[in-house]
Amino acid sequence: MKNLITSSQLTPKMIEQIFLKAERFESGLKKGIKTLDILKGITVCTLFYEESTRTRFSFEKATHNLGGNIISTESASHFSSAHKGESLEHTIKVISNPNNPHLRYADIIVLRHPEKGAAQRAANVSGVPIINAGDGFGEHPTQALLDIYTFKKILGRLNNFNIAFVGDLRFSRIIKSDAVLLSKYPGIKMFFVSPKEFRIREELRLYLSQNNIAFEECNNIKTVIKKIDIAYIVRIQKNRLKGIKKILLCWKYERQKDNFSATKEIYEMSEKRGTFFCHPMPIDKKEKEISPEIENLSRVKIFEQAGYGVPVRMAILDILYKDSKKPRNE
Repeated sequence: MKNLITSSQLTPKMIEQIFLKAERFESGLKKGIKTLDILKGITVCTLFYEESTRTRFSFEKATHNLGGNIISTESASHFSSAHKGESLEHTIKVISNPNNPHLRYADIIVLRHPEKGAAQRAANVSGVPIINAGDGFGEHPTQALLDIYTFKKILGRLNNFNIAFVGDLRFSRIIKSDAVLLSKYPGIKMFFVSPKEFRIREELRLYLSQNNIAFEECNNIKTVIKKIDIAYIVRIQKNRLKGIKKILLCWKYERQKDNFSATKEIYEMSEKRGTFFCHPMPIDKKEKEISPEIENLSRVKIFEQAGYGVPVRMAILDILYKDSKKPRNE
């Protein structure tokens, strides 16, 4: 693994390797072991062209825990030379310096960018590993890894369960990444619950069909809540909508948002099944797609899920850096 760009590049064996390391790191954190020397002398660049809290901070905390150094920028489209018109490729070449390793600024780049495919473009010219921290509505593979790490922790398995993805499934990059990872395990049935304007994209629908993955689409969480083990709620991606389209789609969503929210009623309906509720966050304080009434109840795992970002990303950084040092034919 020389770069981490998509969920599809990860095999179950690779995922298992990441999770075993993450569990060891998590165990060490519980014991108070906060600093290792795995990345001693190594610099990680968190290059974020879009806003972030959990992804950026957990990568930076993971780097510190491994003994590495951080250089960082958020909103790089405004606070870097991108604002002056510099291309992504030139920025990556400057930071990674493919031809002069002794002059490079960083040894790993964690990239978030508003354009789908940007992470692969960066990897094509980079002299150091690229980790995709979200590229537009493309993918977010490290979020998917911490998500299914969460599922394994709360269910005790990664097979034979039902999951519903609920909300804005069209513009969320996380849905595709999660669905692709879960498709690698047997006995997973997926329900996609959304308004018609926010249904999954055709490319994901085609992928699931071609790989014989059981899935259904519907438009109300009440129709599936008693059938599922995990309800994975996502917010409407207002930051990806513009102009009149944004106003219209937000208005339509607002009129029917109770069909796609985890409310006290939905929590009580799921009691017999014992459904767990997850969310990648942030939760929209206006839409309240997970009600404040239930966010601290035992089967709502949103804060625990966010916390797993640190050990999982520690494992990713450890493995990716070590793999990058191996000869290409290994």
